[in-house]
Amino acid sequence: MPIRVQLQFKAGALPDMESILSEACTRAGITKGKAYLVKKSIDARKEPIHVLSIDVYAEGEPNPEQRGFALNNVSNAPEVHIIGLGPAGIFAAMQLIELGLKPVILERGKDVRRRRFDLAALVKDHQVNPDSNYCFGEGGAGTYSDGKLYTRSNKRGPVSKVLASLVEHGASAEISWEAHPHIGTNKLPAIIEKYRQTILECGGEIHFDTKILDFELNSNAIVSIKTAANQTIPISQLILATGHSARDIFELLYHKKILIEAKPFAIGVRMEHHQSLVDSIQYHCNKKPEDLPAASYSLVEQVQGRGVFSFCMCPGGIIAPAATSPGEIVVNGWSPSKRNGEFANSGFVVSVDDKDFEPFKKFGVLSALHYQSHFEQLAFATNNNLTAPAQRIEDFVQNKNSSSLPDCSYLPGISPRKIDEVLSQDVACRIREAFVILGKKMRGFRTNDAIIVGVESRTSSPVKIPRDKEKLHHLQVMNLYPTGEGAGYAGGIMSAALDGIRVADAIAESQYQNNNLK
Repeated sequence: MPIRVQLQFKAGALPDMESILSEACTRAGITKGKAYLVKKSIDARKEPIHVLSIDVYAEGEPNPEQRGFALNNVSNAPEVHIIGLGPAGIFAAMQLIELGLKPVILERGKDVRRRRFDLAALVKDHQVNPDSNYCFGEGGAGTYSDGKLYTRSNKRGPVSKVLASLVEHGASAEISWEAHPHIGTNKLPAIIEKYRQTILECGGEIHFDTKILDFELNSNAIVSIKTAANQTIPISQLILATGHSARDIFELLYHKKILIEAKPFAIGVRMEHHQSLVDSIQYHCNKKPEDLPAASYSLVEQVQGRGVFSFCMCPGGIIAPAATSPGEIVVNGWSPSKRNGEFANSGFVVSVDDKDFEPFKKFGVLSALHYQSHFEQLAFATNNNLTAPAQRIEDFVQNKNSSSLPDCSYLPGISPRKIDEVLSQDVACRIREAFVILGKKMRGFRTNDAIIVGVESRTSSPVKIPRDKEKLHHLQVMNLYPTGEGAGYAGGIMSAALDGIRVADAIAESQYQNNNLK
């Protein structure tokens, strides 16, 4: 068994890694052995310090190196169809390959290279391609919106296996030990391309520009799906990994009378401060030492009986347009791998539930979806383009108009508007009260040099697709496996990847049982 050693170093005095590992061996009393960094974090409660957890192995002990997926040639294996090539779809495919099944992936969007052109048109020309944007396309929403890997609980699945696989496909080894691992939007596309290559080399199939319009049911099973190109594709097992913004799929399930449910989510704004201010607040210093990363924060308050919290915090990042249809404004955020931008941004949102969806009850189980869409369209109506409504934070707290706005990273542009006009009053008043509380806890947080931009609405899926707790298929449709964020079972890249693996395992177990019965 390894000996766990914890070392601490003041910010600005972090030695090189070789010296750190040597010190760990000395502390463990092992002269002949090897040390491995397990976790690295920052304790910034007072004076910021680096905290490193290191496992030291004696000479001859087993190598603890983690590995990704064991790959097989599945060219002639039984097929499992996957709708969606985001994290849930990709890692479901990788696990299927390990288990000897052939993934056939149908992705409505484009590959990462062609997808870039549509993102450029979104930013520069305010043109939204409904099938190729920040949410849809190879790699899903995570590809061009940051790549945070914050789930570390092994109770949810093989975290180390996912991290090892990402490293094998080009991610930095640092994600294996960082407390808050992050890949970066500038690096993710190349990693996603390597996953595509792996899947194809193992005999899997990937079909881009393949939008699903309909499917045929028979005896509580999907027997075929129909694409926008008028193809009819026979189906044996189907993984639905479409992400939280595939509203047309939710509508299709609803009209097919497939059981779905309205799901609580959160809505609000994206706030942006200068990164230097966040650094000074979090690290309690005027100038950040070079060996500290750009500071982040995680904020949670209870206001009038509801949770108000930060979401997807992006140090040194960019606010991005995440609309998936014309006529709506949705904001999200991302950071490059170095997190070296001028600004820090984060969602700041309020939990909403059935009481909020009441005005949209005529839409039944899609009431949450239409509530979400309503405020996105309201934000768009400000300028009838992707210029987003924005307000200085202190003006918002004081309920004043912002006559001018500071610089902002949101490239389509911002225009002054009271945020109360694009959110419900229940949401806006709770955000305002939370800002007052945070202003007392974090000196400098309430400043008119910072702004809020609306609306941050795609925090999670507004729909849940119920499934069997053990076998993971849909409660009505026995060969349909709802997976990841869009199905309501994940909340980010890592949790979606783990859910994809879990579903692949369930399908393989089902195949095994069926073969034994034969």
